[in-house]
Parts: sequence; structure tokens; C-alpha cells
Amino acid sequence: MDSAVSLAMKSASVSSSSFLANSPFLISKNKNPNFNSKKPFLNPREASRFFSKSLISLQSPGPTSQNPLPSSFSYSAVTETTDLLPCKLHQLISEFQSLPEQLDRLNRLLHYSTLLPHLPDSSRVDSNRVMGCTARVWLEATLDQDNKMRFRADSDSEITRGFCYCLVSVFDGAAPEEVLRVKTEDLAALNVSLVGRERSRVNTWHNVFVSMQKRTKALVAERQGQKPFEPFPSLIVTKHGLQAKGSYAEAQARYLFPDESKVEELVNVLKEKKIGIVAHFYMDPEVQGVLTAAQKYWPHIYISDSLVMADTAVKMAKAGCQFITVLGVDFMSENVRAILDQAGFQDVGVYRMSGERIGCSLADAAATPAYMNYLEAASTNPPSLHVIYINTSLETKAYAHELVPTITCTSSNVVQTILQAFAQIPDLNIWYGPDSYMGANITELFQQIAMMSDEEIAEIHPKHNKDSIKSLLPRLHYYQDGTCIVHHLFGHEVVEKINEMYCDAFLTAHLEVPGEMFSLAMEAKKRGMGVVGSTKNILDFIKERVQEALDRDVDDHLQFVLGTESGMVTSIVAAVCNLLGSAKSSGNSKIYVEIVFPVSSDSMTKSSISSSSNLKSVTLGDVALPVIPGVASGEGCSTNGGCASCPYMKMNSLSSLLKVSHQLPHGKNNLKAYEAERFKSQTLQGKSIADVGCEPILHMRHFQAKKELPEKLVNQVIHPHSGNCKSMSLS
Repeated sequence: MDSAVSLAMKSASVSSSSFLANSPFLISKNKNPNFNSKKPFLNPREASRFFSKSLISLQSPGPTSQNPLPSSFSYSAVTETTDLLPCKLHQLISEFQSLPEQLDRLNRLLHYSTLLPHLPDSSRVDSNRVMGCTARVWLEATLDQDNKMRFRADSDSEITRGFCYCLVSVFDGAAPEEVLRVKTEDLAALNVSLVGRERSRVNTWHNVFVSMQKRTKALVAERQGQKPFEPFPSLIVTKHGLQAKGSYAEAQARYLFPDESKVEELVNVLKEKKIGIVAHFYMDPEVQGVLTAAQKYWPHIYISDSLVMADTAVKMAKAGCQFITVLGVDFMSENVRAILDQAGFQDVGVYRMSGERIGCSLADAAATPAYMNYLEAASTNPPSLHVIYINTSLETKAYAHELVPTITCTSSNVVQTILQAFAQIPDLNIWYGPDSYMGANITELFQQIAMMSDEEIAEIHPKHNKDSIKSLLPRLHYYQDGTCIVHHLFGHEVVEKINEMYCDAFLTAHLEVPGEMFSLAMEAKKRGMGVVGSTKNILDFIKERVQEALDRDVDDHLQFVLGTESGMVTSIVAAVCNLLGSAKSSGNSKIYVEIVFPVSSDSMTKSSISSSSNLKSVTLGDVALPVIPGVASGEGCSTNGGCASCPYMKMNSLSSLLKVSHQLPHGKNNLKAYEAERFKSQTLQGKSIADVGCEPILHMRHFQAKKELPEKLVNQVIHPHSGNCKSMSLS
């Protein structure tokens, strides 16, 4: 999934409609700073004639500039006060496009670095740092009395200083609406591609620009007297400890350092009763805090995504565990029970954490007549393959597999699964479900891949090209009425706030989020500032960025917006603390890692910062960050966006875990309601639900191991009524 997204974003950055390619430059004579999107544009031919007549060279205009740049650029032909930014940008693009050799482009950047004045030490401060750059970059922005933006920048890298010089030359002196009109795609036309380690510096080109836009928005809002957005709650992790900003973050942080007596109690009973624990990333922070601490003393505790839970349970059973406790929703415990049975561990007990049903909105969506009707339609359009998300019940998988040949997928492997299926089976129809947002996002991703070159597509999958991707799009279907209640609520309000306040931060998003959040994270991914994928993809991305900061060994502030369930924070904090405390990070640099929880204002307490006398500030270097009012009752769901936690997952409490563990094995009669269901009923074809429901999972395992669909599944697709849907054994 991750490589496909990366290449798709690289292509989309060139081929998408942009300010430069398809919306020729605005030449405005209106000094009014209020932006009017309906002003006329020059068409490309007119723009070209205008530039060839008008541009001898470009220079930041006006004696009022705080930092007039010595330059080979000048602008001589425009006599009236006009919007010069499009002209400057066009000239800069033309200049770099005229340099086909990488060495020539590099030398030009090094030349421009000598022309950029250095910022004084008073400006090279944390509050002016640009996030996401390989080198340290500082940016100052002001709005002058003529409503023009003024920028100054500096870096400790000569190449990056060259980038900064170019950007300041273009944007310094522009009107705010001009700065905000440009898109990151417009900078893609700049032919500054570098190789090796230097390629990562090209992200500077985009990240400095995004910071320019963020600061422009803030300055305009301040001048217009607009009330700024209150920041989201967050946790700040350093090598010396943890700091919570906001009551929601405080609720998350409270149990990251658990009561040692609880840890000791749990470890003792697990050892005595030979109990293994498999838990999902989205557990309550109290539970995860205790489990993470207990892992040091008992190896049979594992926190992961849903796919790995059942596999880990089998390993625990092989190691001698007599019971497995499952901390998750019911379909997870069902899968654990079935996979253990398939592996020959029928005598190992499997227990849930509640006597009541622990549901899942996404799994429930697939267990409806509407979903079965969707599959009935699929069965009438052979050849068809049903690609079902792992987060569904075993019963659903079984009934689905008898209607349409089915393979399970995860958010990490769904793209490759679909591509391989289309490569192996001509004229295939694929029916994905039940997550509607993931289906829409997958479709959008394939549309972006279709705009790539054959060579780029071959890097994603060697048996595909532009024609094959275009041909599969009409045959890719997805269910339109299934959502996860957590990811469903990352809606418009949250996205708007992220755009305003966190556009220069690292953005993470699960593949299940709505389209707005998906697009935002995908845009960030283009410039090395985002990830879209599974919970593991998100965790790995954060760890990689932190390690890169440690390797640079300079003071840094990394800010990550957590676009998934807040229970992930325990694993994230544990991983970050481990990295920051490692031997490699024993230098003198100060690394601050901030995990931001995007939560809707509907879920925030109504007290204001100014009205609370008890609020404190967190200081990061020279930056004072206010501790803001957090989420009421430690939760964060609302109808406008930003659901911070899953209410079903929170049914897995520490008290329930201890209760179940203490009562095993002699109190099993009291735990009947806690036992994971073992399906005794049969499918419509008279087969075991457990056997048939496991088969799509085993098909996926074959695909992960061999990188191709199993022959049996291919035959089921090509000959859907041959009656060959027999159970498979677990290898």
C-alpha cells in the first residue's frame, strides 16, 4: 500500500490540474487584499507572450522590503503595481527547466545560496523552524502596512539555502491572496530533481512553501481581528518524560505510567495460570499502559492490529499457554478461536472481556441483508472476486464466500491484492467491502495511478500499465453503506482546522478515513510529511521520522496529527520513548515529539484559555504552548468530526481482564458469557461456518507468502458453481 501511494502521489503532483498548467496566472491591479476567485485569468498563450515581453529578470519589489535580495532577477516592464508573483514563479520554473543536468541545477542552487542574507541569531529560534526538512530551516513572515507579505529565511545547509532564496525571491512582496492561490502542485514543475540523499531536500521546496502559507493565513486572520482556532489536545514526548496539553491528552497520558502493583498482580496471575493476552492497538490507555509494562515480565502479551492477533495466539498456544484472553471486539475473538481450532489447539480456552456483546459498526454493516444483496448482485456478474476487509465476522466471511469467491484483505495489502487479482484473472470484476470510505479512497488511488507512466506503474506491480489500470477501474466496485464510527467522524470541521493550524505538521491517516482527511494526508505524503495506511504503517512512519531526527542530532520539534483511534498513542509513546532513550540518542540535542489528537469542538469543554486560572504552559525551546481545555469526560466523538476513541474497544477494561484471569480455570462456569463463540451452525451448503469462514483468511495468507492468488481461489472465480469450496487446513 505504502509504495503504491508514494508513486501515485509523485505522478499526481505533475499531472493534476494546477495553478500553472491549467489556470493561467492572475494579473491583478486591485490593491484590495480581499481575495476574489472570479478575477479573469490570462490563457496560456497570452501568459507566454506577456512573460516574454515583460520579464527580463525578477526581483522582490519595493524599497519597503525587510530583506531586499541581491539577485540576477529584475522586473522592468510592468509600470503599474501588479501581482508579480505568477511572473516570478513562471520565470523560476523556466530557469530550472532550462537546466537538464542535475549538476547544473545543483550548482545554480549553490550559487543562489550565496545571495541569501543570513538571519541573525535572534531569528534562528524554535518558533521560526520549518518542520519536515532534512536540514534546519528558519522562516520569518510579516504582513507590512501595504498588506504585502514579507519573508526571510535561512538554513544550515547550502543547498537548502538555495531553495529558500528561490522561494523568498518569488513570494516576498506578494499579496496574501497571491501566496494562498499557489498550490504545492505548481512547484512540481520546477525541474530541481536531485539524486540520492539530496532528493529528500527537495521536500524543503514544498515544506517551506506550506509554512509560508500557514503563516500568511495566521497574519491575515490576526489583522482582520478573527479569533484563532484553539489547538487540538496533544501529548509531548521527550527523553525526559511526557507532557499533556488538554484534558483529553491528560486522560490518555494518565495510564502510560501505570500503578506497579497492578502490573505485578497481572503478571503473577498470567504466569500462574499460563494465560496469553492478544490486544488490539485501540485499547483503553489504562489497559495498554499496564500491558506494556507487564510485557517486560511475561512474554505472552502482544498488542497489534487485528490480523496479527490470531497468528500470535497460535504461537502462544505452541509455547504452552492454556488460555488466551482477547482484548478487542467480538469478531477478533471469533477469529482467534477459529484459527486456534484450525491449528489443532481446540483445548486452549479463548475469553473475551465482557459478558455483553462487543460490537463493531463496520463488522455490523457487513452482517446485514443489504450487504448480502450487494454480493448477490456480484454473483450474477462472473467472473467476480469479493475482497472483504479483515474487520468482519467469521460468519460474514463464510456466507459471503458461498455467494462469491472471497479473499480477506487488510489496509496494508488491499491495493496489491486487487492488482494481483486483475493480473491473474482476465476481465475480472472485484467487489470490495464493507468499508465505504476505504473503497472510495482505493478507487481514488487507482485513478491517480492511471495517470502515471508505464514505468512508474510497473514499479507498483510489474504486470500492469496505464491501459490495464484504466480497464480495471470500471470493474472495481465497492459497498457504499459501511463505516467505522471512529474514522467516520474525521469530518469537515476537523479537516478545516488541520488545514489552518497543522498543514505543516506530519499527517497520519488510516485508509478508512473519509475522503477529505484521506486527500489531506495524501497531499502531505507527496512532500514526505504524511502517511496513509494501516495502524502499523502509521506507527512505522512515526518511528522512522523520529529516528531521522535523532540521526541529525540537532534540536527538533516533530508534530504528528493522529488520524486514527486514540488508543494508538500507547504504542506510539512506547516506541518514541524507546527511541529517545536509546544509546543513539544520547547526544545533547533536544527532540520534542508531539502527538496531536484531532477532536471536534463539539467534544471539547467550553471553558476558554483566558478564563481558566489553572491553565499552565508547556515550553518547547523558546515556544510557549498553552495547555488547552480538553475533551469532556476524556472522550472525543462528535457528529461534526474527530472521533478520538472507540466505545466498543473501551469495553475491554483492566478490571475485566483481572476478573477473567483470576477465575480461570476453576471458575469457568462463571465465565460462560465471556467465552469466545465457537460456531457449531452450518452454512446454507451444509458446511462448517468456521471452516468456510477461515478459507478467505487462508487465501490471504497464501497471497502474502507467494505474492499470487492461490490456484484454488482462481478456479473458484473462473468456475463459481463447480462446488469446489472445500475447507483448507492451516499450515
